[in-house]
Amino acid sequence: MVRSVPQRDSACAIAQAAAVVGDWWSLLLVRETARGHHRFDALQGELGISRKVLTERLAHLVEAEVLERVPYQSGPVRYEYRLTESGRGLLPVLLSMQDWADRWLLGDGSLSGTADADSAEALRVAGLVGERLPILELPGHRDGEPLDPVAEAAATVLFCYPATGRPSPLPDGWADIPGAVGCTLENRLFRDAYDEFRAAGAEVRGVSTQRPDEQRVFAAEEGIPFTLLSDVDLRLAAALRLPVFRAGQALRVKRAVLVVDRERVVRQAHFPVTDIPGAVREALAVVRAVAAGN
Repeated sequence: MVRSVPQRDSACAIAQAAAVVGDWWSLLLVRETARGHHRFDALQGELGISRKVLTERLAHLVEAEVLERVPYQSGPVRYEYRLTESGRGLLPVLLSMQDWADRWLLGDGSLSGTADADSAEALRVAGLVGERLPILELPGHRDGEPLDPVAEAAATVLFCYPATGRPSPLPDGWADIPGAVGCTLENRLFRDAYDEFRAAGAEVRGVSTQRPDEQRVFAAEEGIPFTLLSDVDLRLAAALRLPVFRAGQALRVKRAVLVVDRERVVRQAHFPVTDIPGAVREALAVVRAVAAGN
């Protein structure tokens, strides 16, 4: 049952939200369903939670319309749990919590668009190798239509970047944030090497939290031949727990390069990216190895 809110807090939206997702297990269940774990046994295995508590928390989130039960087999009927539109609206909350903890609990409190190689963020990204990217869609820059980030190719290179300075100006102090500068250069380097990636059997896709219309203007000005994907709703960032930082009152993904094979398995996860040209060359080498069956 959804926890009741005292009358004194009935008009407080924070209290109302806490009544739904203010519990440890409830928040982690939203995290895990965003990561692509939808079935009871998978959720229990990921969280190490008792069956009794898991059953109670799932029922609570279904009642609150954060999750919905979707049948995946009959005889007997078995269900999996998926985020509703309301549940997906919590993803920016999760990423804001992640950003806060990475900065203030696991970091030294400084604002950064990158991280140390031995940081918790780097360990999370390194742990993506061997994991499967959940099925999801992001708007593409050309027409805003939703696209699978994983292309129909032997491999897909997903390079995540904070933001380009066109058409919208970057926030004040952007150049002072470590790791923030270099997004236009990165796009240009992948653009210039695009034919080599295609010859190796790969597709390239850039990902930022900018809107598709902003990406469209930038792609036209720079002659970007590949698709730029908008993670403005943070679906990909939440699914992979990608490192983010807040600048200009918006969450931005930190620069990272992923190589994903046609089975959606992450074959390379490069973070932090401190040498952009080197990261492009490395991604090309990994793509060639994947295409060769290595």
